[in-house]
Amino acid sequence: MNFLKKLFGLGEKTDLGAVIARGAVIVDVRTPGEYAGGHIKGSLNIPLASLGNALGKLKKDVPVVTCCASGMRSSSARSLLQSNGFREVYNGGSWYNLKKYEK
Repeated sequence: MNFLKKLFGLGEKTDLGAVIARGAVIVDVRTPGEYAGGHIKGSLNIPLASLGNALGKLKKDVPVVTCCASGMRSSSARSLLQSNGFREVYNGGSWYNLKKYEK
């Protein structure tokens, strides 16, 4: 069970508001069409399928919060970023739930 919690980012709750307030980059991994339908102001739209080729757009020493429609793609994005040396990556789940932290 702990493995599944860790895999899906369901372990200890992180204060995403505090992480975002510290300057985290919000990466929305939905498609451009989904992003155009609504998104968090200031977020970067890097679709999950393109994320591996767009790692240079992100800094490894800046916290990253990933989001998507439900949390599944953002979980995959978190894993991909962590496997590429990003140390502080959080699965923010649904972009809509993160709107309360919008600047």
